[in-house]
Amino acid sequence: MDKARAACEGRDMRSPRLAVRALILHENRLLLVNAWPGGVSDLWCAPGGGVEPGASLPDNLVREVAEETGLTVAVDDPCLVNEFHDPDTGFHQVDVYFRCRILAGSLSAGWRDPAGIVTERRFFAQEEIARIRHKPDSLAGAAWGGGLLYDPLEVIVR
Repeated sequence: MDKARAACEGRDMRSPRLAVRALILHENRLLLVNAWPGGVSDLWCAPGGGVEPGASLPDNLVREVAEETGLTVAVDDPCLVNEFHDPDTGFHQVDVYFRCRILAGSLSAGWRDPAGIVTERRFFAQEEIARIRHKPDSLAGAAWGGGLLYDPLEVIVR
């Protein structure tokens, strides 16, 4: 069986995973989440997650942001494509980041991620980003910059 057919049948576990992420600036602060069950890591990232087949990238992103933050967003233009991998396991993910605007909702202390993965959500000023552990390395440039950036393959966590 050829590799393309095996991948279509779900047999190629080395195929990159596709995910979408939201860059949400509110009052010039970027929304990030701690997406580690039990809060066991200090690593911050933009809200988002894996793409489900049969839904557009923006529709997937609206769903993921609502699940992880409780916010309803409008999805605007893509601004970053980032790849990362885990050399020990072969895991490889491609994240497509979109600029988003808040349409409804606010961060409330009583909110809980239904999947139990996101343990904290917080807005960060640009100067704070340099002082926290975050992924990807190009996060601040994409959030406060312009155009579409490409951040080539980087190690998942250092």
